[in-house]
Amino acid sequence: MNNGDINSYLRKEWLETNGLGGYASSSVCGANTRKYHGLLVASLSPPVERVVVVSKLDETICINDQRFELGTNQYPGVIYPAGYKYLKSFDRDFFPVFQYKVNGITLQKTIAAIQGENTTLILYEVIQAKGNFSMELLPLYAYRDFHSLAHANTTIGQQYLFADGVFRTLNYQGGAEFFISVPGSTFTEHKDWYYNVEFALEQERGLDYKEDLYTHGSFSVALKQGDTLGVIISTTDPARRDAFKLFDKETKRREEVVHNFSANHSLKRLALAADQFVVKREKLKTVIAGYHWFCDWGRDTMISLPGLCLTTGRFDDAKKIIKSFAESISEGMLPNRFPDHGEVPEYNTVDATLWFFQAVYKYYNVTKDTTLIKLLLPVLKECIAWHYKGTRYSIHVDADDELLYAGQDGVQLTWMDAKVGDWVVTPRRGKAVEINALWYNALKIIAYLITEAGSKTEAIMYEHKADKVMASFTKQFYNTSQNYLYDYIDGDYKNDDLRPNQLYAISLPFPLLPRDKAMMVLDSVTNFLLTPKGLRSLSSVNVNYKPTYSGTVWSRDGAYHQGTVWSYLLGPYVDALFYVKGTSAKPEATKYITEFFKHLDEAGIGTVSEIFDGEAPHTPRGCIAQAWGVAEVLRASVQYDLFGE
Repeated sequence: MNNGDINSYLRKEWLETNGLGGYASSSVCGANTRKYHGLLVASLSPPVERVVVVSKLDETICINDQRFELGTNQYPGVIYPAGYKYLKSFDRDFFPVFQYKVNGITLQKTIAAIQGENTTLILYEVIQAKGNFSMELLPLYAYRDFHSLAHANTTIGQQYLFADGVFRTLNYQGGAEFFISVPGSTFTEHKDWYYNVEFALEQERGLDYKEDLYTHGSFSVALKQGDTLGVIISTTDPARRDAFKLFDKETKRREEVVHNFSANHSLKRLALAADQFVVKREKLKTVIAGYHWFCDWGRDTMISLPGLCLTTGRFDDAKKIIKSFAESISEGMLPNRFPDHGEVPEYNTVDATLWFFQAVYKYYNVTKDTTLIKLLLPVLKECIAWHYKGTRYSIHVDADDELLYAGQDGVQLTWMDAKVGDWVVTPRRGKAVEINALWYNALKIIAYLITEAGSKTEAIMYEHKADKVMASFTKQFYNTSQNYLYDYIDGDYKNDDLRPNQLYAISLPFPLLPRDKAMMVLDSVTNFLLTPKGLRSLSSVNVNYKPTYSGTVWSRDGAYHQGTVWSYLLGPYVDALFYVKGTSAKPEATKYITEFFKHLDEAGIGTVSEIFDGEAPHTPRGCIAQAWGVAEVLRASVQYDLFGE
């Protein structure tokens, strides 16, 4: 911590999640810098319909006639109040813990989101105090969709109830009632709007960044040294609930989460971070792709599942996630994403289905769950059949070479899917290198699973198809003049942009290249794409390379896959290292991952950012907590025992 450094505080964020898609989050100094920040962001239809219910709870220490405000907010041209000056430490182990020192008082605050409910706890402990004092708590709220902003209006609910330390109100008809429990408190009414609260990171991203927040009044509690206070903010009535008992239960749950990772502090932190992405969807489970603004995406979920669930021993959750997505397959395609408000799923992706095969394969290898595999085999066969028949967006197998083609005008189908208006930044129409590596693996996987289910004769057909794919792939994709793989092929055109996509030809369970050619590919990727924070999405010597992800939506999306560094690609990079070098790769891989662990204290404390600038210092960008970034670094670390004895 840089005590008193507001710029450092505003760049570092904490996140608490509740297993429903909801969360609590802010900067370490308490100033909300994003519209997505809030002390209670509830998921009303898990894992979506997320609503910022309570934005903040600002504290003021009152000693006689002196007032010391611990909150921090940004308004036009001013930071007020400037409570960050009293913040002496911030720590993020199981929970975010803040310690304030002011006028002889040391106050510790801990924030916790409770699993399975839209409830946030704020626990205070008076570590030191010379005498009695009081603390005022000012709740500020907007009650709005977390993608939106609120402004002063006359329709917000004016009515509230306060009895026995519990405040309750309904801001808008049709919304959810919410509660704030402050045991032993009095409540003083002063209804008011706080105008033009600014969100610095939204302003930096070229988006709307000013909001008005409302309050009905403030709570006051008398305190002295040794006292504790447990505040509950929830969408369910907290009457007769004890914040500290809820906290103890949640602590025990998290201790179980990290039980197998306690020997290494960084892996323990990643295991805790992994826990935040696995959430409820109806009676099953799914994966939040990233906090704060993503929901559940098919591609991200399937790439993340091995690290989030299999590496951590959450086999039942993995099974529920697989079943959840299997139920939504249409025309042989896995959904790209489930929208925020219950609309029909979107199917505009070519690789989510292929990653589904990977997830099922890895799940089976760990669990040997033949019951689920026999249930899924008809689904997997149907997916393969649709790809031969042809499905949406001209996704089909080319009968001449057995390679998979995908694409049509105006549609982005691979993971490099940035689109602004009608501009598809990296269309990659044709036969993409990683898509065909995944296609080959899908054929090998279904042959393997059919064999495991006891039908070797049927498996031979898929093996023959896979052999044809390998022969065509080796012939068409290897760029002999540059000793790496073409990024995509469309007819006679072969795109030679050096991108990390080619790694999947040598990192998946069934590699497509022999080790001598794989070594050349790995060398090219290492020399031009590898950074301490992951892999660049495009070589820095390419004319279209963008070193910085910043500015307007057009500027940012134009750089998203044009040089921006992606953390999750460290996973396949380590896989490729071990494929090429065998066990001798361990020291090198350990060095890369150890260096990366420094990032856990950079942006979202204790978690992994989505992306970084292409050039040093590789500033973290995008989501502060990305599922596949956490999952792939954790998976690679454990799979190859990088930090074992």
